[in-house]
Amino acid sequence: MISEEGRGKGKNKRDKEEEEILEEMRRRLVDNLGAYLLLKDNVREAMLRVPRHKFVPEYEQKAAYVDRPLEIGYGQTISAPHMVAIMCDLLELSEGHKVLEVGAGSGYNAAVMGELIGKSGHVYAVERIEALVNFARDNLKKTGYENVTVVLEDGSMGYS
Repeated sequence: MISEEGRGKGKNKRDKEEEEILEEMRRRLVDNLGAYLLLKDNVREAMLRVPRHKFVPEYEQKAAYVDRPLEIGYGQTISAPHMVAIMCDLLELSEGHKVLEVGAGSGYNAAVMGELIGKSGHVYAVERIEALVNFARDNLKKTGYENVTVVLEDGSMGYS
């Protein structure tokens, strides 16, 4: 019989191995995107730092690094990684910028933008579905993004 302590150690080792696999998948995805998108270095680095698998429901985590939208519930999706890269690239975000995102979803795009604008910048993400507001807030908190605020509102007319 395995002790409770032994079970915990095995789980931690499995968790670490799984995280390493997911990190390698993230690197491959970003390398593949860079092969056809001509990503700016800062966008590439931001996408490498944000763990997309932590912004999707558990049942979608194994597909997190496939370049396609994924279901996040409530008829909504997390954008495909290439679309996040294109949007962030076109925005030309840099340290200290303030950003308004309409449609926070799971918080992934806001996290990538948060990486690009740094600690002196801030992302305000507006979401109309309360359950997704909570999902995004939880995802951002557990991944350490303190420069993103998710607000429950209908952002179709902006936010003040």
